[in-house]
Amino acid sequence: MHIIMFPWLAYGHINPFIQLARKIIAVAGSTIQVTFIITKGNVPRVVTLLPSTPLISILPIDLPHVPGLPSGAESTAEVTADGADLLKIALDLTRPQVEDILMRTRPDIVVIDFAQGWLPSLAKPLGIKTLFFSVFSTVGITYLAAASRRLHGPNPTIQELMKAPAGFPASSPIQYVSAYKAANFLNAFKSSYGQPSGFNRILKCTEDCDGTIAKTCMEMEGKYIEFYKYQQGKLLLAGPIVPETPPGELENRWVEWLAEFPEKSVVYCSFGSEAILTDEAVKELLLGLESTGFPFLVILKFPSGEEDAEEILNRKLPNGFKERVKGRGLVHCGWVQQQHILRHKSVGCFVCHAGFSAVMEGLIADCQLVMLPQRTDQFLISMLFEKELGIGVEVERSEADGSFRREAISEAIGTVMAEEGSRGKKMRLKQKKLKEFLMNKEVQEEFMVEFVKSLRDLVGARSKK
Repeated sequence: MHIIMFPWLAYGHINPFIQLARKIIAVAGSTIQVTFIITKGNVPRVVTLLPSTPLISILPIDLPHVPGLPSGAESTAEVTADGADLLKIALDLTRPQVEDILMRTRPDIVVIDFAQGWLPSLAKPLGIKTLFFSVFSTVGITYLAAASRRLHGPNPTIQELMKAPAGFPASSPIQYVSAYKAANFLNAFKSSYGQPSGFNRILKCTEDCDGTIAKTCMEMEGKYIEFYKYQQGKLLLAGPIVPETPPGELENRWVEWLAEFPEKSVVYCSFGSEAILTDEAVKELLLGLESTGFPFLVILKFPSGEEDAEEILNRKLPNGFKERVKGRGLVHCGWVQQQHILRHKSVGCFVCHAGFSAVMEGLIADCQLVMLPQRTDQFLISMLFEKELGIGVEVERSEADGSFRREAISEAIGTVMAEEGSRGKKMRLKQKKLKEFLMNKEVQEEFMVEFVKSLRDLVGARSKK
């Protein structure tokens, strides 16, 4: 069986596709061949993450130029939010190249991301099955993109998005979200440059593909999985795609710095490759971390441009901050080996944006979770873990605009790091149980065996037709 994988141009999407491919090959061996369609600019990064096996290969494609898109930018990490919309237009323009690949290779299945809803129309005439791989949480997809959400029309109001869609599981603690979260959800329904909105792109995938792949399981999102099946149709469960031990070693500079602190004492803080905090948010975050008394390492991203990121950072640091935290606090701009850092014995807390992959990385690394979601399904993932699974703490914010104070940062970290206190103990116990379940090799293999079987069934249906 030949599977082509075609992820969106974001590291938070590319990585789960790679993880899924690795796990498929680990179970199916030489009976499945996986080929990645990747734009040329992203090939070097992808190559470093792929296993050395002839069962996984890459077909590079050119990313057409789009006016306004920075030269050479081929991932969301290199552009602003506006640039990400231009990347979608550029990816749409790869259609002729992708069609040529499909006609030449005739794979059995193509696995696409949310941005490529146009691909099923190319694959279907060739008898190729298509699957939409949702790297989002199932709770996020069902809350935001359930079929019943369409009753609100293409432009729902904040008031409508504050409430769960019709038919949403009554037992869910997520029946209502704050106004600032709903206002952020509106972005998924907005059209830019006359192109389909994110909501419409996802809808196109769920409607035209032969099924959806979810990186989850009944034990974590059972009620939302059932709701999705009822509302949208076929859902293939790949199981939680647990991060594998990352290759290589942690850079010496981080090893030496982390070695200065006791076990599980360091707070690591990062918001992914896309989130850019406001000046006020940076200030409150850093002052909140300072006030905890814990050592900390913060990774920040600033808009791409001619100005050096370190120069921007120096302007944003609170007065006297650098001197006060010298020896126990670092703020860094740029990419780091996040999984290596999280797994270091000195790191005990992970302050993150609650992206599904990030939360899983922190959980597997046995770090206590403090969640400060930035957009869309991250808000729902945070609520799922804190309110339903009983793991982690979401930073308290203003109901109206989502701003937060330094005291809220300090309090959330203090709660998860406290040795005493019933809430902290309960969280650690639940996190330990979930980690044991996720790290059980037999459980993980069973998830993937069932998933591969569902892929074969899909191809079998194609063959019979």
